[in-house]
Amino acid sequence: MGFYKYYRHSMENWNKTFPSLSHEERLVALYEIFSPQEILVTSSFGASSALLLHLIAEICPTQPIHFLDTTYHFDETLTFRDQLIERYKLNVVNILPDSSSNALTKEEQWWFTKPDACCAVNKVKPLASLKSKYKVWISGIMGFQTPQRSNMNIFNEQNGLFKFNPFIDLTEGEYLYWSSLYKLPEHPLTALGFESIGCMPCTSRGQGREGRWAGKGKVECGIHL
Repeated sequence: MGFYKYYRHSMENWNKTFPSLSHEERLVALYEIFSPQEILVTSSFGASSALLLHLIAEICPTQPIHFLDTTYHFDETLTFRDQLIERYKLNVVNILPDSSSNALTKEEQWWFTKPDACCAVNKVKPLASLKSKYKVWISGIMGFQTPQRSNMNIFNEQNGLFKFNPFIDLTEGEYLYWSSLYKLPEHPLTALGFESIGCMPCTSRGQGREGRWAGKGKVECGIHL
């Protein structure tokens, strides 16, 4: 698939050619266009995170995986992170929010009164600083997860950065098929009824995203919009 290098800076061409590739072929092709040093990979180590991490470990095992440590994660998420690090020999880099701003969100319990601002401090701002150092950002989001994501392409432009969503067109059934085929580990909270897992104060049991920010009219933290 060496011909993809000729489309290095044409998102329009990528969105025409990449849909015909499998999700694994898409990742391989991306690494023909960009070097690992130009690529940002993030993971929440949530319910569906293992699919991307499994493939990155096969395609570019030295690739750094950035984890937004909001300081609000479930203990089970941190345990799952460590399990996947050991299983796939991942090179994980923790990204922390500004300590004073993070402390203020705790002191005033912003997840109750200002959930958007809480996400901005603990997720959006730390990632924004990181994204400025890269040319393309790989995300494991899937279109069936939220209405906003269903309208995204494989490649999108976000503030001068290429956003690469290799699984954006997977159906839920296809995701479950590949999870079974690859024998992916399951997040410990999934068996307890948590289908989408984020920060502990804003996550409850529920199907799809209904357990995220329940009752707050919110389905996204903001980093993918």
